Amino acid sequence: MKNKKLVMLLVSLMLIFSLAACSSGSNSENNPGSTNAASDKASNDPAATNASGETTDAEVGAGDSKETPEMDFDMGGRTIKIVNFWSLEIGEDNPDNIQRKKNLEALMKKHNFKVEYVVLDQAEYQNKVTASLLAGEPVGDIISIARSYTIPTLVSQDLLWPVDEYTKNDKVFDPKVTNEIMQYNGRGYGFGGYPGGATGFFYNRTLMNNLGMKPLQEYVDEDNWNWETFIQVIKEANKDTNNDGKLDTWGLAGGGFLDSALASNETALVKGDKQNLDDPKTVEALNFLSKLNTEKLVRPSEGGDWTEPSQFFRQGNTLLYLSGAYEAEGLRKDMKDFDFGFIPFPKGPNGTSYNTPDSNPWAMVIPKAVENPEQLVYIWEKIEDYDSVYDYHLQSWYETMFDNEVDINNVKVASNRFYLDSLATFPSMPYYAFGDEIAKGQSVSTVIETYKTPFQAAIDEVYKK
Repeated sequence: MKNKKLVMLLVSLMLIFSLAACSSGSNSENNPGSTNAASDKASNDPAATNASGETTDAEVGAGDSKETPEMDFDMGGRTIKIVNFWSLEIGEDNPDNIQRKKNLEALMKKHNFKVEYVVLDQAEYQNKVTASLLAGEPVGDIISIARSYTIPTLVSQDLLWPVDEYTKNDKVFDPKVTNEIMQYNGRGYGFGGYPGGATGFFYNRTLMNNLGMKPLQEYVDEDNWNWETFIQVIKEANKDTNNDGKLDTWGLAGGGFLDSALASNETALVKGDKQNLDDPKTVEALNFLSKLNTEKLVRPSEGGDWTEPSQFFRQGNTLLYLSGAYEAEGLRKDMKDFDFGFIPFPKGPNGTSYNTPDSNPWAMVIPKAVENPEQLVYIWEKIEDYDSVYDYHLQSWYETMFDNEVDINNVKVASNRFYLDSLATFPSMPYYAFGDEIAKGQSVSTVIETYKTPFQAAIDEVYKK
């Protein structure tokens, strides 16, 4: 293992909420299960919470150390409360966690403090955290929180400390979290580590081979996995193999992946405090989705709910199914007679990388009512300052899901997060109605003109304009 210093991150928070969205169900074509970020398992294991992909020391600035110099302070026996909706207490289940716990114990002794892990019920989490901040009596000193109700609502009321001056160590802190996701009026109000896990397409290798198709991995290897080749592959798999006049194999199970399409073209429905529907890159993404539906490339619904695409794929007669990498374990149990793989969502015309969309990321914040925020961020940084025993992020977990190194590498490649504000941030946004109009084959230009005003109204409601 190269001496990579890896980090504690909040991807588990983002992902567990995606799971919650999936379980809530929706009959919409654009359901949470097919449009949100990868829904991966929550874990306090550094193998499931450290820097993404195969990020090297050079990529995170190893040659230019940004570590905070050693600080000498006494917290007077203070108890630091760390809040989440499951316990973030450090376990001793692997070497990395053991080292993190040793780091914490040394810090507690040196700086004279204790730690309490506070767990709040998930259903009441947002309300309790928000109410405590407004009352000036925060539920904790370091609180995990979603961007959707933090930016701009909480920070505009001066309820949180800006922390960007304390999070320069990009071996521990993901700069995107502080400087982009949790940024407001030029300051960063949250911190977290590098995310992992991915949304992409599971594909049925057995069906692919039976149909005599070009291996899908070759498109990725050639850097030719894009919207055009994706549509080509779907058409090749839509076949009537027994010549009865009806399709009996299909290329794609479910076309309701609005966020993934936007992320693949590196655009969004919202840009800052403005709707972004008529941005050329957004229009391209909407036309791409419209083509899938108007040309009837997607396997037709049989009246099922949002789980129908998953069920179609499990039947073994549909080539592609969009989901989070986490679903590999369940697919393996249900598809024992089939070999399947994982590839990224194809790049759009303006895509520079394979992306996983994330419309409601989480981060750690420090309430304004809490003293000495620089000390709290320093402690967090030093807990996560260690040399991992793993070769790459999420190694132990990925290896339980996939036994093919190509698939594991595709998950790593696809794990790059593209953050976009959407329904989570703007509750009044007619997101599903908008997506359904596109899915029904309505003119993209007409849909855009119809929804520009209600989208902007939903944004203005949050930004109080």
